[in-house]
Amino acid sequence: MQISLATPSTDLFDSWAATVAEFDGVHIDGAGLEQGLVPDRAACEEFVAKAELYGRPGAELPDGHVACDFFWIADVGDVVGFIAFRRALNDWLRSFGGHIGYSVRPSRRRQGIARAALNLVLDRARAEGYDRVMLTCDDDNAGSYRTIEGAGGVLQATIDASEAGHERMRQYWIAL
Repeated sequence: MQISLATPSTDLFDSWAATVAEFDGVHIDGAGLEQGLVPDRAACEEFVAKAELYGRPGAELPDGHVACDFFWIADVGDVVGFIAFRRALNDWLRSFGGHIGYSVRPSRRRQGIARAALNLVLDRARAEGYDRVMLTCDDDNAGSYRTIEGAGGVLQATIDASEAGHERMRQYWIAL
């Protein structure tokens, strides 16, 4: 296994489409995609353009959105997941999203991929001068909260997240 962060590109379309399809229409944390998306070439091209826009300093974004670096988690060139680094927190993200969101395709979970990708994004955040970042996960997602805690996450609170379509969520801060 050789995990890296890939810039979204239509060059990775086949691998991206297979990964998105494996989620079978459910929300994919950190992917920047709409729930129920059909993983076709047009959707890939649209997302690549979105990733470029959100990552461009000073870009004009839709109301309520923040600058974000979207990455595809790659294992030797194959897309195996998604991770996003949001550069600021608005009210919604401060409660339910945090700076970093991620997902690993179901067939590749429990292999240390999320941990490796999170560490790569934390290294970037540290290099860019962030002193801490916030992450959230569902209270019953043991894999995710173990990943966050393993990266130094300190539990701030467990909250009612029905407003965000979840039962309860854990809010963590990681000091860099």
